[in-house]
Amino acid sequence: MQSPLLMVPQQNAPEAIAPAPTYYAHAPATVELGDLGRILLRRRKLIFATVALLTIATLIYAFLTPALYSSTAQIIIDPQDLQVVTNDVNPSRISPDGGITQVESQVSVAQSNGVLLRAIKATNLTENPDFNGQGGLGRWLGMFFGSSDGDRTAETLDALRRRLAVKRDDKVLVLNIIITAKSADLAAELANAIAQAYLDDQAEARSKAAADASDAISARLDDQRKRVEQAANAVETYKAEHNMVMAAGNLVSDRELTDLNTQLTAAQTRTAQLKAQVDQLRRQGGAPDATSEAMRSPVIASLRAQEATLVDQIAQFGTEFGPRHPSMISAQQQLSDLRKLISRELGRLVTAAETDYERALANQKALEAKVASLKGKSLDTDQASVRLRELQRDLDAVRTVYANYLQRAQETREQTNVNSTNARIISQAMPALKKSWPPKGLLVFGAIFGGLALGVGMALIAEYLSPTVLSANQMQSAIEAPVLGVLPGKARRRSGAAQKTDAVAGLALQRIAAATRRPPDWPLVPSILVASPPEDKAQRSRVAWQLANAAAARGRRVLFIDINAGKGQKDPQPGVLDVLRGEYPLDAVSRYAAGSSVALIGRGRPTAVFQEAQALYFAHRMLAEANHSFELVVVDGGALADDLNVLPLVAMADEILLVARLNATPMRDVASTSEAVSVMGRLPTGAMLVDEAA
Repeated sequence: MQSPLLMVPQQNAPEAIAPAPTYYAHAPATVELGDLGRILLRRRKLIFATVALLTIATLIYAFLTPALYSSTAQIIIDPQDLQVVTNDVNPSRISPDGGITQVESQVSVAQSNGVLLRAIKATNLTENPDFNGQGGLGRWLGMFFGSSDGDRTAETLDALRRRLAVKRDDKVLVLNIIITAKSADLAAELANAIAQAYLDDQAEARSKAAADASDAISARLDDQRKRVEQAANAVETYKAEHNMVMAAGNLVSDRELTDLNTQLTAAQTRTAQLKAQVDQLRRQGGAPDATSEAMRSPVIASLRAQEATLVDQIAQFGTEFGPRHPSMISAQQQLSDLRKLISRELGRLVTAAETDYERALANQKALEAKVASLKGKSLDTDQASVRLRELQRDLDAVRTVYANYLQRAQETREQTNVNSTNARIISQAMPALKKSWPPKGLLVFGAIFGGLALGVGMALIAEYLSPTVLSANQMQSAIEAPVLGVLPGKARRRSGAAQKTDAVAGLALQRIAAATRRPPDWPLVPSILVASPPEDKAQRSRVAWQLANAAAARGRRVLFIDINAGKGQKDPQPGVLDVLRGEYPLDAVSRYAAGSSVALIGRGRPTAVFQEAQALYFAHRMLAEANHSFELVVVDGGALADDLNVLPLVAMADEILLVARLNATPMRDVASTSEAVSVMGRLPTGAMLVDEAA
C-alpha cells in the first residue's frame, strides 16, 4: 500500500506550495463597454423582435385610428386697452415684461368654462355625437346608465377641453387656439367659435364690471346726498342759533366792519389834508393869497386880473393927467374897492377851509365810534365763527365727494356701452388639408427607435436576471482563479484562427507550468483536468484536445483521458473507470489515435460502483504509471455536477480548468460547476474561455 502522502494532489504537498504568479490577482466583476456590445449582439433576436412587435402594433394603430384634423385661429392681444374714456373702470397698465404675463394669463381665460360653454352654445355642439358622449362606447354606456341634458353638456365640455390647445408663441402677444376633430370643417368652425367667444366674453366682462361699478356708485349717491343735506342744515342751524347773517359767504358784521374801516381810513386821510390846509392858511397870516387854495380860486384869479388892469390904468393916468385928475381919482377908488373884494374873498376861503376841517374831523370821530362798536360785537362772535368754519369745511368736503360720485356714476354708466378691449382675430381658422393624426411616418420612426430602446432595456434586464460570462475579468472574479486564455470560436476555420488557437493553448500551458512548483522526484505525472457546464460540452472537449495537441506539438508525450468517450454504448471498450477499479492496468486501455502522437483513454465500462478510497489509490497508481511513459495527462472531465465518477481524477489532478463560452454560458452554471469542484475537495485553478464571435 502506498503512503498517504502519495495519494494527495501535488499542490497540497508541503514542498510544492509556492506563491501564485501575478496573473492570479482578482479583478472586479464589472461590465465594460465592450461587454455591453457583446450582450446586445448575443440578445439581438430579443431586440429585433421587440422592434418588430412595436412597429407592427404602431402600424395597426395608425391604420385603424380615425384621422384627426387640426385648425388654428389666432388672436392678438394688446395689454394696453383702448382709451375711449378717461378714468376707465378697467385701467390698463403694462407690466415690466412688456405684457407677456398679462397675455399668458389669457391662455387660461380662453380655456375657461365660460368661453367654452359660449362656443358650445354658438355651434350647437351638444348635438354632435363625437363630443356629447353618445357616439361609440359612450352611446352604449348611456343606454345602460342613462344620461341627461346636464350630463350631455358636461360630456361635451370635457370632450372639447381634451381636443383644445391654447398656446402663446414665444416673444409675441398672439394666442393660438388649436382644435382637433374628426372633421376638418368642424375643427375650423370650433376654433373660430372659441376665438369669437373669447372676444365676446372679454367685452361682456368689461361691460359687467362697468355696470357693477355704476350700480355701486349710484347706490351711494343717495347716502352722499343725505350727508350734504345734513351738513348744510347743520351750518344754517348754527348760524341761526348764533344770529350770524351771511352774505356772499361772509358774515354781514364782518363786511360792515370792513367797510367802516375803509371809510374811516378815507375820513382820516381827508381830515389830515384839511388840517394841513388850515395850518398852512394860519401860518400865512396876512398874506393868505399866497396859498394854493387862493391860487386855484377862479374868483381870486379874476380879481387879480382886474387889479392888474387898474394898476396899469392908474400908471397911465398919472403920466397923462396927474394925481388930481378925476379919472385918476376914480381909478384909484376902483382899485381900492377891488382890493377889498380880494381880501374878503381870501377871508372866505380861510373860513371855508376851517369849516371843512371841522366837518371832516367830526365825521372821523363818528366813524371811529362805529368801528369801536362793531369791534366789540365781532369779539363776541369770534368763538362762534370757529365752529361755523369747521361746519362749513365739512359741508364743502361732502359736496366735493358728492360731485365726484355723481360725475363717476355718469362716466361708468357710459362705459357699459363701450368695448375697450384691444384684441382682435388676426387669422381665421381654415379647414385643414392634411390630417394631423395619426402621423404614420413619425409613429413608425418613434416605434423603431422606441423598440430599439425597449429591446436594449429588456436585453440588459434579461442579462441582469440571468447573467452570462462577459469577460475574463468577470470569470476570474467568479471562480477566484486566473483566466489562462481566450480561444476563438470553432466556426472560424481559417489558418489565422488555427494559429491563434495553437498560440493561446501553448501560452496557457506555459502559464500552468510557471505556476506549478513540483519537486524533481515527484512520482506522479503532471495532469490537467478540464471541466465545464453541460451545455459547453463541445467547447470543453475542443479546449482539452487543443491543450493535448499543443503539448504534443512541443514534443511532449501526452495522455488524453476522455471521460465521455464511449458513454452510453452497450459494449464500451475498457477505459479509465476500469483502471480506477483496478481491473486493468494503464497500458492495457491506452491507445494512440490514427495520425496522432497523443494516447487516448475512453470512459470504460461502468459495471460496478467503486469505493472512494480504492478509487483514489488506483488513480494515484495510474498517474504514477503514466509518469514512466508520458509527460502530461489531459483529462476531459465532463460536467462534474452530473458525474461523481470523476471525483478520483479531480482529487489527483494538478490543475483543474473550467471552460465557458463568452456571452453564452450562464454565470449560475459556472457557479454550479465551481461548487461541484469544491464539493469534491478542490478549487478551480484556472479557466479557459471560448469566444464564438472571434
